[in-house]
Amino acid sequence: MKRIPWWLSATVAAIGLLVLLPIAALIGIAAQGDAEIWPHLIRNVLPSSIVDTLALLAGIAVVAGSMGITSAWLVTAHRFPGRNILVWLLPLPLAVPTYITAYIYVELFDSAGLVQMALRDLMDWKSRSDYWFPEVRSLYGCIIVMSAVLYPYVYIAARAMFLTQSASMLEVARVLGASRIKLFRVIALPLARPALAVGLSLALLEALNDIGASEYLGVRTLTVAVYNTWLNRGSLPGAAQIACVMLAFVVALILIERYGRKDRRYATSAKRSRVVHPVPLSGGRAWLASVLCAIPVLLGFVLPLVFLMREILRGGLVDQLDAEFLDHLLTTIGLSVAATLAVLAIATLLVSAARIAKSPLTRSTLFVAGLGYAVPGTVLALGLMTPLVGIDGFIGTIWRHFTGERLGLLLMGTAAAIVIAYVLRFLSIATGSLSAGLDRVSPSLEDAARTLGSSRKEMVWRIQIPLMHPALASAALLIFVDCIKELPATLLLRPLNTETLATQVYTYASRGRFEDGSLAALVIVLIGLVPVIQLVRSAEARPKATDTSPSE
Repeated sequence: MKRIPWWLSATVAAIGLLVLLPIAALIGIAAQGDAEIWPHLIRNVLPSSIVDTLALLAGIAVVAGSMGITSAWLVTAHRFPGRNILVWLLPLPLAVPTYITAYIYVELFDSAGLVQMALRDLMDWKSRSDYWFPEVRSLYGCIIVMSAVLYPYVYIAARAMFLTQSASMLEVARVLGASRIKLFRVIALPLARPALAVGLSLALLEALNDIGASEYLGVRTLTVAVYNTWLNRGSLPGAAQIACVMLAFVVALILIERYGRKDRRYATSAKRSRVVHPVPLSGGRAWLASVLCAIPVLLGFVLPLVFLMREILRGGLVDQLDAEFLDHLLTTIGLSVAATLAVLAIATLLVSAARIAKSPLTRSTLFVAGLGYAVPGTVLALGLMTPLVGIDGFIGTIWRHFTGERLGLLLMGTAAAIVIAYVLRFLSIATGSLSAGLDRVSPSLEDAARTLGSSRKEMVWRIQIPLMHPALASAALLIFVDCIKELPATLLLRPLNTETLATQVYTYASRGRFEDGSLAALVIVLIGLVPVIQLVRSAEARPKATDTSPSE
């Protein structure tokens, strides 16, 4: 095991402590709360919030899981009308934030929405008492709305596993008389279980992080309870105590995901195996498959996109492209670019250090860095408050000692706080991507460089970083778009009179005028399409490279 310089070890340790600091501070804030707060929370807040959170996560697990698994299997194992275009469309809802979809569905399907108004005019109904229509502002409505956006996490993971499964196993099952349904249920689905556990856990963590959709649709989740207790009721310790309960949910989801992958490994031949070839469907089955795959795309992408474009054209919102809107756009892009660059720099340092010396310190820091994405933005923002205020106070004391002047806040209450929250939350995306990219590089290449006299610094700059360029590019796209879409942390940590596109959409929606925020919402969606399309392109290119089956 090679040793790394002391300064690099100290830097790696500091990064690990920085990721853990908000969680430790959160526990400290919760412990300082008034003794009367916790009994009040147990009686009046936590029961309903826990029930709503559990019901929401369970519903999304069923609905989003069914959407993702069914559509992934149909487009992978079968050929039917529209399949080739649906393969590209099915992941696109990933570009639409949950809160934007919730706002749109209320505008469309609420009692004063376009759909119910059109039905009343068409059927001559006078009031809601004359007919029944599903209530979108409800737990069930929230499950459907969020599942329509979050199912791509399951779809992408399931399709990747279905594409890599050997056709030989499925052909043997067909010869033994297995039906298509049994083939899927007994062979394909169990083999894909590890990937499904990862995809489903990501979808549920995103649902737990959401604040805009659940609050707007009237579902009092733990995230909403943290927000209301902190800002509306002015109780920071109470909010911290609820956030600690949320952390228990996060830990439970991680453990469930690990259990879902437990002892579920299988090996294939070292030779390239034939991939699954789609089986043509005919008649009603073919059209049923088309409809089943088209419904998620319609609900999660086409409907929101068409609505936003309609509102922009109908309301003449192109006129919003003024100096104020451009200022919000530049603020959004500036924060996202700063956070993306910081994340890539820190992740490169961590991954390179772990590659040079696989010590317990580097391994544990990489593991800790991966926890950030699992912590909801609301919890992260709450945990950052005390450390940032403490750092500001420490720097201010030193400044006043040497200059005699008051410095003011440098981190808390400034854009720096938002960037720090973004870095801690999305660091795991970069470390995971860069680690996967370097793992595909043979260590013999680095050994050869050392033999030729290259120093550690030269090896990182001339070998590792150039080889990580594809992984760096993909990670940068994903982090940039996630920063643009992030609402909870931005909402809670933003400075006064500072707006991003996400907070602008939230502000319009909270005032009951979401349609006025359609332009900002559409820009968020269009920016989010770039990495999603790139992700689909790379995913669809891999199976072709491994397809060595003879032509029929």
